[in-house]
Amino acid sequence: MSRNLPSLRSAAVAAGTLAVIAATASSSAPLLGNTAEAAAPRTLHVHYAPAAGRAPAPSPDEAVAKALKALPKAPGAYDVAVADLDSGDRAAYASGKGTFDTASIVKVDILATLLLQAQDDGGELSAAQQKLAAAMIRSSDNDATDALWADIGGGSGLAEANDRLGLTGTEPGDGGTWGLTQTTAADQLVLLEAVYGDGASPLSGDSRHYVEKLMASVVDDQRWGVSAAADDAGSAALKNGWLPRSATGLWDVNSIGRVEHRGHTLLIAVLSDGHPSYKEGIDAVENVTTTAANALRH
Repeated sequence: MSRNLPSLRSAAVAAGTLAVIAATASSSAPLLGNTAEAAAPRTLHVHYAPAAGRAPAPSPDEAVAKALKALPKAPGAYDVAVADLDSGDRAAYASGKGTFDTASIVKVDILATLLLQAQDDGGELSAAQQKLAAAMIRSSDNDATDALWADIGGGSGLAEANDRLGLTGTEPGDGGTWGLTQTTAADQLVLLEAVYGDGASPLSGDSRHYVEKLMASVVDDQRWGVSAAADDAGSAALKNGWLPRSATGLWDVNSIGRVEHRGHTLLIAVLSDGHPSYKEGIDAVENVTTTAANALRH
């Protein structure tokens, strides 16, 4: 019986409870007391304090918010949303500003609108539209964007498509000012999920593949932003936007896309403004991107 006592003690410790071990002693193998008392059955009471309970793991939102709040204070404001397509985890963090100028990330939304309209018509993009779309996404050509903005019917066409795509916090820019469309990181994540997600999407498989192909082939000097979180930056599919505001002299800098991070596929959207320079904006966006991705995959 004495040989079983250590294992019983271990079980009691693991359970973190009060263990009561009943042991019957013999004269040849006393457990407690002297030999004369050993013939009577004895009860050994072993007391252990309850094990301290572990705090529950933080939610994805809590983990990302904690990591981002720990960053050194920087100029401007930002809004970030991230989703792990493998685990299903997702998180969002906003600095409280509300909506942000899209700058050139709206070009993905314009392309999605163009493709939805082509689907509705039962056709495909024309050769001219395909050429414009490639220039708009790969090299962020503004003249090509002006032409396709007109093709989709401007802000009204974008708004109609966004209703179908599920973007509820995006307001198209007035007239031809597509770059001043207002949006949130959460809405941009919805747009990315319509392209890359596994769920239902108003975009057909061919349309989604077309957007993926263009976002994966952005020119080298525009492959910054969310690509900072990628295991291989060259494999990232993304679209960036940047805009100096004439009224303040400060920069809007945004980045959205898909990356492979620590073996998982992440969709990330980071919007920001108030940066003293283009370079400082890029650095800030990349810092937020990597911090949020690491926190989600902690």
